[in-house]
Amino acid sequence: MSAGKHIFQSPASGFRRAERAWLWAFRLATYLVLACGLGVFATIVVKGSRTVFQTEAPFLNVRFLTQAPESLYVFDFEGRHYEQGDREHRAFVAAHPAAENVKKESLVYSAGGIFPCIVGTLLLVVGSMSIALFLGVAAAIYLNEYARDGWFIRFVRLAILNLAGVPSIVFGLFGFGLFVIFFGWNVSLLAGWFTLAFMVLPVVITASEESLKAVPKGFREGSLALGATKWQAISTNVLPYALPGILTSSILGVARVAGETAPIMFTAAYVVRDKLPWEVARAGDFFFQGVMALPYHIYVVSSKIPQNDYTERVQYGSAFVFLLLVALIATTSILLRNHLRNRYKW
Repeated sequence: MSAGKHIFQSPASGFRRAERAWLWAFRLATYLVLACGLGVFATIVVKGSRTVFQTEAPFLNVRFLTQAPESLYVFDFEGRHYEQGDREHRAFVAAHPAAENVKKESLVYSAGGIFPCIVGTLLLVVGSMSIALFLGVAAAIYLNEYARDGWFIRFVRLAILNLAGVPSIVFGLFGFGLFVIFFGWNVSLLAGWFTLAFMVLPVVITASEESLKAVPKGFREGSLALGATKWQAISTNVLPYALPGILTSSILGVARVAGETAPIMFTAAYVVRDKLPWEVARAGDFFFQGVMALPYHIYVVSSKIPQNDYTERVQYGSAFVFLLLVALIATTSILLRNHLRNRYKW
């Protein structure tokens, strides 16, 4: 036996060398994926922050965050260079009539801001997730607590899993045919809510059912032994302890709902809308109107209009705000989940 070699040390072999090689291959592949993702996020943050933030007080581009998108007019007048939004340009021409005949370059969606898009995105996320959580948790409670295991229930669970893999464009066409045309809701918040809710419903049902299964059976049996009804046992001794897991599904759902473009472009999103969602004649009209949304806005300014330095500024600024918005909603869900988890520790 050679000196320094432990008696239980296994001898080197080709299999172990191959195993180490594969380990490093997997490790490098993981690092490569992380580097690519970090590169994408870093590009959006660096370029988008130049639009959202500024070097002078108040150090935040309030105009970009509080105004609606506008066309940009670029021209030279009386020896000076001007870059004006649509409203500012109309006021300038009214004060200087000679500027109306000056040669101008008109660039759509390159001025103003994205406030209507932020509002529309928030409304779509909150409304669709409220519907998805209500229907998803109700379905999960039935499947886990009331339904008897059989071929039909197994078929339902299989169908739910299959729905999770359906492309979003299919849900968009489904929502367009059912809610927009058949129900006559037109392009509206209501149609977008239900389309997005149905799209994320499989994730919510699956995660909620797994959370309910994780609650020990003794919690149910103890309540039933003390004379509680089935629903009393579920609502007081099962559902509160499953809420952290249910909120986890909502975090996953928010990330998908907020970032989808295909479903809302058929059911809820407008390219341009002059009025904000609450500027309606009757309260009921609020639900039957379309809105602007950040994913659709980014899609339009990135692929449907001529590209230039001005549109690039809007693209990265919108994407940066969109990432912050999704992160804010997800962080709120995580904090609420952690609060409930600490409150209902077993």
